[in-house]
Amino acid sequence: MLPTLVIGLREGLEAALIVGIVAAFLARQGRRDALRQVWAGVLAAVALCFGVGFALHALERSLPQRQQEGLETVIGLLAVAMVTWMIVWMRRNARHLKGDLEGAAAAALARGSARALVAMAFLAVLREGFETAVFLLSVFQSSTNAGTASAGAIIGVAIAFVLGYAVYRGGVRLNLQKFFTATGVVLVVVAAGLLMTAAHTAHEAGWVNAGQSTVADLSGLVAPGTPQAALLTGVLGVQPQPTVVEVVVWLVFVVPMLAVVLGKPRRRQPAAAPAADGATGKVGAAVRNTAA
Repeated sequence: MLPTLVIGLREGLEAALIVGIVAAFLARQGRRDALRQVWAGVLAAVALCFGVGFALHALERSLPQRQQEGLETVIGLLAVAMVTWMIVWMRRNARHLKGDLEGAAAAALARGSARALVAMAFLAVLREGFETAVFLLSVFQSSTNAGTASAGAIIGVAIAFVLGYAVYRGGVRLNLQKFFTATGVVLVVVAAGLLMTAAHTAHEAGWVNAGQSTVADLSGLVAPGTPQAALLTGVLGVQPQPTVVEVVVWLVFVVPMLAVVLGKPRRRQPAAAPAADGATGKVGAAVRNTAA
């Protein structure tokens, strides 16, 4: 449950914060007309993300066993790439998130374009929702209990929704830097486990045959159906008989990523325009292009 709860909370909160900040800004400006259109964009993005998740799941179930292993490998690697980019970007930009978003929203309002604000909400939720769908699907593939994993994801998204609404209403202030550092550590470990699982499924698919000698026999500790297996395999990606390549990819990922998450974030260079890079930068660019 822990990995999916953190994923749902982290990804859901990023989307909820973006939408909540924009919605609060519009409410302060008295633009209820634009606010209704923003909510429409959010609902459209959520529906599209659900469709992507179900489509990927259906595609996987329709493939032969070996091709399923290959698809699981691709999804796992895509999930790791997404979470790596997300962690690094948010580590550098969390403290500037509110100002960037309000700057992009103000620019859109100055041009008199409600479409730009709808695009902002739509793209923000679509991006986070797509990442969530891919990441959760990869975690579900390695989970020993789909029901518990699903419950964790639902709880995480629900908490994110409540926090996002509280931000919108102005009733809570979050230390984003500390929050994203804490959840970043958990996500680094989870992503490393996905990378380890991807190395395992890549071998099952016939793609990786080097480094397959066994490092240790953990079958007594990682017995299927036990709480230890749920933790070690479901969270850390540890196999009953881990191989050299699995251990190497785990270490190569975990060590530098933990250094990034726990190290002092680099100061961001002053931007020439609001929301110039990263998640909000892409959203801000879309806002400016739509409003033009």
